[in-house]
Formats: sequence, structure tokens, C-alpha cells
Amino acid sequence: MPERCDDEGIAFGRSRKTKIIIDADPGIDAAMAIIMALRSPEVEVIGITTIFGSAHTPDVTRNALHLLEVMGSTHVPVAEGNIKPMAGGVPYIQDFANGLDGLGNIATAEPATKKSAMSACDFLVDTVSKYPGEITIVALGPLTNLSQAFQKEECVVKLVARVVVLGGSFFSSGNANPASEANVICDPEAADMVFSSGARITVIGINVSTQVVLEGRDLSKLSDSSTESKRSLHEMCKLYREWHKKSDLFDGIYVHGPTCLAALIAPSYFSYKSGALRVETLGVCRGYTLFDMGLKKWNGLNPWVGRPHVDVAWTVDASKVLELVLERLIHTDT
Repeated sequence: MPERCDDEGIAFGRSRKTKIIIDADPGIDAAMAIIMALRSPEVEVIGITTIFGSAHTPDVTRNALHLLEVMGSTHVPVAEGNIKPMAGGVPYIQDFANGLDGLGNIATAEPATKKSAMSACDFLVDTVSKYPGEITIVALGPLTNLSQAFQKEECVVKLVARVVVLGGSFFSSGNANPASEANVICDPEAADMVFSSGARITVIGINVSTQVVLEGRDLSKLSDSSTESKRSLHEMCKLYREWHKKSDLFDGIYVHGPTCLAALIAPSYFSYKSGALRVETLGVCRGYTLFDMGLKKWNGLNPWVGRPHVDVAWTVDASKVLELVLERLIHTDT
């Protein structure tokens, strides 16, 4: 199947800001994406819903509130999500890369603002229902909240404009283990449900996001900034940068979350393929994302036949995405 590019794959309105809910686990990488979104005139962040992953759910909720205070955006509500995966059990926490607090162990002050009284699921359902066809959900963590919202109100699948997901490792090694990417392994059942829901879904896998590298010399520029958000970003990235040195053997960091946001802001930087996407939920390959690109007409049924299609990012203009990330995170005056 030929590659499909921006306008055919993602048709976001350019005449007005796109309303987005960020469903995330901030987390250093997701924190960078949140800061980038708040500095991007193309989008309006109307809420953040939190989920375990980089740290436990109460911790990432606290991190989201802290980020909004640093950015002067405390009007944005934060709704706390699930504390366990869809199938239950102990959540997989990536503290080895993000620190015990999720933000590189930088000991942030307790936020003065409070989380919403609504759960993440209820916030997603209510907001998407309030703005039918207008809300894009940018999912930067495990898909537990989203699967719960889809199950609670089936109409949300049709009412949401699009879901842009950071997840999966398509025909490449995972980053949680050789089979799986971190967001998907946190809740494979939820990911499989969401990918098969029939919602308009765009998936940015780490096979694409690992092509975008923010180098150490760029991160070092943040240390001399007079802007609190930039200084905070520099501090939280120290541990993340050291982990990449040990794990991936380079001086810099992958910017997975910002790359996912770039797919929304600058869709022409990516190309896509469409097909059915399933997630393995059992055995040694639990969390594996296997994509049927439609290259063959199958004889008979299999677990991909008849499933709704999603758009999976296939190529990326990494230099242009990096330029966008640098502009929004480092070269901005705010």
C-alpha cells in the first residue's frame, strides 16, 4: 500500500485553534509535550487527564498541576485518572527513566491549585459530548482512561474528532522490552480496545519518534535562561539525559511526546499507512503492536480482518520536527 501523507491522513482545521485534551503521565517527556502545547498557537489545551506510567497516578497529577502553575495556565483543569490497568494488577512504572517523582527527582513545591472533582473518564465523556466533533485527544500515556470513556459512553467514539496516540513500536524493537513500547505495555488490553474502537486514530510509534533527537548541547542552553519554565525543563531533563547516555549511548534525549504533538501541529512533516492494529495481551510478546498494512487479501478470517483501521505514522521529516520542538521549547522567549 502506498504511503499516505498529511492532508489525506490528518485533516485538522487551520482556521481556528484545535481544542485538545492531553491524556498523559507527566513524566519528563510528557511534561515537555505539555509545555510545548501551551506555547503553541495552533491548539487550545482545555484539559489534562492523568494516568500512571512515568510515575503513579497521584504523582503525575501533582506534576500536571505543577507544570500548569509554572506556565501560568492554572485555568486548565486537571482530572485524575485510573490507578491501575484495565485488567487490574500492579501498574508498570518507568521510574528508572523519570525518577521517583516522574520529573527527574527535582523536588517541586506542592501545587497550590487542586485537581478537578471529576474523574478523567467523566471529564473526557463530558467534554467530548459538550463539543461534538471539536475535541482532539492527544494520548501520551497508557490508554486506560480513554478505553474506560469509550466503554462508558459508546457515542464518545463518534463524537471525538480524533485521537493522536503516542504508542507502539512498528517493526522495530520496543523500549520497555524487545517486544513492547512503554505506553502499550502499561495497559495492553486498553490499547487493543482503543485501536479497535472505530474512532479516528493516528498513532505515532517509537520507530518514528526515536528519529527525533534533542541533543545535549541544546538542552544545555536552558540552564542560563531567566524563564522559570525553561529552568525547570533543564533540571528535569538532567536525569532523563543521563539515562539516555546509559541506555541508548548518546548525549541527548528522544522527544517522543513533542514528536506526537508535532503530528497534530504540523501534519505535513509525517506520512502514514492505514490498516488494522492489534495488541498482544498474553505471553512473552505482551504489548506487541502488530499492524496489518493491507498488503494481502487474507483467505478467511483472522484477528485483524474486519477491524476498524487506524493511521500509523510511517515516515517523519525529523529535522523539521526538531526545528519545531526547539522553537517551542528552547528558542521561545516565554
